[in-house]
Amino acid sequence: MSHLPHCVRVLHRAGMVQAHRPDRALRSLVEVRAWGPLLGSVRRAVREQPDATAVIDETGPCAYADLHERSMALARTLHAAGIGAAHVVAVLCRNHRGPVEAMLACARLGARVLLLNTGFAGPQLADVVRRERVVALVHDPDFAPVVAETPPAVARFSTGDLDELIGSAPDREPPRPARPGDVVLLTSGTTGTPKGAHREVRSPFAAVDFLDRVPLRSREVTVIAAPVFHGIGFAHLVLAMGLGSAVVLAREFDARRTVGSAARHRATALVLVPTMLRRILDLGPLELESHDLSALRVVLSSGADLPAPLAAEATRRFGDVVHDLYGSTEVAVATVATPEDLREAPGTVGRPPRTCRVRVYDDQGRRITEPGVVGRVFVGSRLRFSGYSGGGGKDVVDGLVSTGDLGHFDRSGRLFVDGREDDMIVSGGENVYPGEVENLLATHYQVRESVVLGVPDAEFGQRLRAFVVPVPGARVDPEELKLFVRDRLARHKVPREVVLTTSLPRNATGKVLRRRLR
Repeated sequence: MSHLPHCVRVLHRAGMVQAHRPDRALRSLVEVRAWGPLLGSVRRAVREQPDATAVIDETGPCAYADLHERSMALARTLHAAGIGAAHVVAVLCRNHRGPVEAMLACARLGARVLLLNTGFAGPQLADVVRRERVVALVHDPDFAPVVAETPPAVARFSTGDLDELIGSAPDREPPRPARPGDVVLLTSGTTGTPKGAHREVRSPFAAVDFLDRVPLRSREVTVIAAPVFHGIGFAHLVLAMGLGSAVVLAREFDARRTVGSAARHRATALVLVPTMLRRILDLGPLELESHDLSALRVVLSSGADLPAPLAAEATRRFGDVVHDLYGSTEVAVATVATPEDLREAPGTVGRPPRTCRVRVYDDQGRRITEPGVVGRVFVGSRLRFSGYSGGGGKDVVDGLVSTGDLGHFDRSGRLFVDGREDDMIVSGGENVYPGEVENLLATHYQVRESVVLGVPDAEFGQRLRAFVVPVPGARVDPEELKLFVRDRLARHKVPREVVLTTSLPRNATGKVLRRRLR
């Protein structure tokens, strides 16, 4: 059955499609197909609301018309430097207007954009640049020492020089590319070297995967605290500009400044990762109550697990506005937990949008339909990646792509993620899913966060080791935590060891780096 009527209704509800102006909708469709979703959306905004604010960063607001003009000038400069369609341009930037201008410029040229993790060390950056065949690198000035390790043949452009590069742009327009430039996002690399996930989006209906279950509206204000180089930050940059909304960006995350910015700009949406949400709540009620956040309708968390206690605490503080988006670099959106889902089924990642399919399969590729039975999670959507840029892909069953996670559905069709496939622990012949134990530990009043791993054991093959971060000031007894688990779960799920630590190693999006703990 076609989802077209549903897609149109969702886009109309969000304000992206106006029933009395089908000509505008058709023209937007043509521009997205010709220029890609980011530049296509900006071109539409320039046509319909040129003076509306597009980006707000530390230098102030920038209107859509100005953003477009600067980006097209930068495109002429890059083209004069020999960059064109089929070339790969890497972007190593924090959150500000510079990387947005670079991405728009590359879209005008038809060049492929590779978004680089700002946490890369020099050797890792150089390896990725070589593997992805990068010809030019746009970077923030403070990354100059890291960039210095890339091959000398790679052209380098500092965002500190953008005004000069734009001001000296030649008048000659680059040729129109035969097809839009695409974007390569890097996987998180929590289980190995980050891979380049190639994604090409030409349909404006792709926004429906987000808008179906998240009530974003056109011409509002979104604070994107999550890194723009990450899938969730990049997706909401594109989505906000598709809605003609203003995007608020800051180079460094600071909880107090983020809350203040959301209040000052009357933001309706705040996009972040769970560790950022945790830091905001740690500001305490007095600080948070001093800011007027009444305009917030959406607090969207993604990029890592959102513990049920954290979701509940955020809901008590901000109201029924918390949403949890589950997906991956490869599959994009899989499910969204709405405030109702989080209230009725703590720990769930919700249901898939109507335009997505999510299924669970066993090790033999047979679909699991019984509630509560754990299997491999597979997803199908219009935003799925088209393969790794270095070749290869993820397992595919019935046209759906593996997320690499294990999960199960409840009787209401809500998905729960039980852990990574390669994190499953076999102890004494019994399968243990770390997520179940971690979620239980998170409910203990003295536990702030935890990670459960399997370590070698001569008798049982593997035994469970829990790394626990106590809440500030708590005196945690490891034996008490073991009894806490033993009273609620089967004996083989009880950690044999509990290691207390002040923090867990994480990447830029808040995912725990389990290999470091091992």
